[in-house]
Amino acid sequence: MQLGMVGLGRMGANMVRRLMKAGHRCVVYDRDAARTQELAREGAMAAAAIDQFISALEPPRVVWVMVPAGPPTEDVLAALAERMQLGDILIDGGNSYYKDDVRRAKQMKPKGIQYLDVGTSGGVWGLERGYCLMIGGTQDSVAYLDPIFRALAPGQGTVARTPHRDRSTSTAEQGYLHCGPAGAGHFVKMVHNGIEYGVMQALAEGFDILRSARIDEVESSLPLADIAEVWRRGSVLQSWLLDLTASALSEDPDLRGYTGFVEDSGEGRWTVMTAVEQAVPANVIAASLFARFRSRQDHTFADKVLSAMRYKFGGHVERPSGG
Repeated sequence: MQLGMVGLGRMGANMVRRLMKAGHRCVVYDRDAARTQELAREGAMAAAAIDQFISALEPPRVVWVMVPAGPPTEDVLAALAERMQLGDILIDGGNSYYKDDVRRAKQMKPKGIQYLDVGTSGGVWGLERGYCLMIGGTQDSVAYLDPIFRALAPGQGTVARTPHRDRSTSTAEQGYLHCGPAGAGHFVKMVHNGIEYGVMQALAEGFDILRSARIDEVESSLPLADIAEVWRRGSVLQSWLLDLTASALSEDPDLRGYTGFVEDSGEGRWTVMTAVEQAVPANVIAASLFARFRSRQDHTFADKVLSAMRYKFGGHVERPSGG
């Protein structure tokens, strides 16, 4: 298939590479011309402007947007929608708020543009590992784009099948899923990231306790990197986040390269707001969000562990000043 990608940052560029590796044709655009030219050298068709980008796409056009949530996404989607036509498909694969997706889908429906929201997880490792995709939109559009989703997703790989799923026809085992109507994809991704906050916070606090250990009233210097490593093997804590923590501690046991200033990218806040709206208790997720706020005032070793995990999976770099 042919797909247009707008936004060639940490994830967008590697998604294009993964699609081209699977045989799909990509037209690319980014405000940074160097990024488009880099992918052009790898086989993509580069566009220097939005109008040129749209003209290079064959109807029905499929455009995937990977730019920061908020005004950048709103501006790009509006500019694209003005130029797209009946039957075209517009996809927001960033981390937008699900209520914005519901609004956009309604706005684009009179023009006949199909709008999909795709929660995309995989960070800087997606090119190699594939991307977990949580999709919202109409069934027909999702089915039409199945070859694109299948190429981006990790596939079943070496992950063992869950018992009693042998008769399931869901694509979930392949790493992508149509979750529901417009907004559902980013809703599921929002909650996914809220859970991520809690898991990361628990790991970070645990290693902070280990670092400050006093055993038999004597301060003990426990081998944190080795503890992370042994937990990776047979422990119920096995996870990619633990893998990344072990990697960071192995490289720098004291995490001197991190200040502990931990950002939040929005999804944790939205998860807590949604929990309040729906009167659902979310104690751990709320506490983990507030811990990130606190990290910007004073820094603990746990904050450094959090910051290291964020850098490892998403390439999130701390502010230069650390504050």
